[in-house]
Amino acid sequence: MGDSQYSFSLTTFSPSGKLVQIEHALTAVGSGQTSLGIKAANGVVIATEKKLPSILVDEASVQKIQVLTPNIGVVYSGMGPDSRVLVRKSRKQAEQYYRLYKEPIPVTQLVRETAAVMQEFTQSGGVRPFGVSLLVAGYDDKGPQLYQVDPSGSYFSWKASAMGKNVSNAKTFLEKRYTEDIELDDAVHTAILTLKEGFEGQISGKNIEIGIIGNDKVFKILTPTEIDDYLQEVE
Repeated sequence: MGDSQYSFSLTTFSPSGKLVQIEHALTAVGSGQTSLGIKAANGVVIATEKKLPSILVDEASVQKIQVLTPNIGVVYSGMGPDSRVLVRKSRKQAEQYYRLYKEPIPVTQLVRETAAVMQEFTQSGGVRPFGVSLLVAGYDDKGPQLYQVDPSGSYFSWKASAMGKNVSNAKTFLEKRYTEDIELDDAVHTAILTLKEGFEGQISGKNIEIGIIGNDKVFKILTPTEIDDYLQEVE
């Protein structure tokens, strides 16, 4: 039987010391669309595929990159509805911090609070883990920062990371292309090239999303036209 008999209980460890439901949640992330993030010397870029289930869906109504605070943005891979819950909780946490201290919440602290929510859902009865991993990009007094948060509640700071389908190819590509002194514009080009690696069909501003934050500390989601301009530069 192995671990399989334990796979239905979230709160019971298997004999090998695993919570099998968390592994299933990571499988849900792995089957989601590819997302990636790159920390540059002067900012951060996050990017994702946005493949729609039908050509009849209005692409303007689907948004995978979200703004959490004016200087922090997030992208997910995995189950979209789960990400909405986390985005809402994160925004609430950021607002509570601002009301108390009258200054924006540091990126690390917001990531820690979000990870704590995800961790809580790994040890409570009657719930399941979130089926998403998040890439959080921000810029505060400590400079540009990129974090990845997984369904287990673990989080790490990354120079560049990828998640979702095609993750191993994307990470290999990023390892080859990443340099410590990469500029934000070059990071956007690298992000596009990484997405192109495993992209089926023609890549355009309508089927990918890109969010950037630079020295101005304002997180901005690029319009399809701006993405198309970057695509032309890459080609």
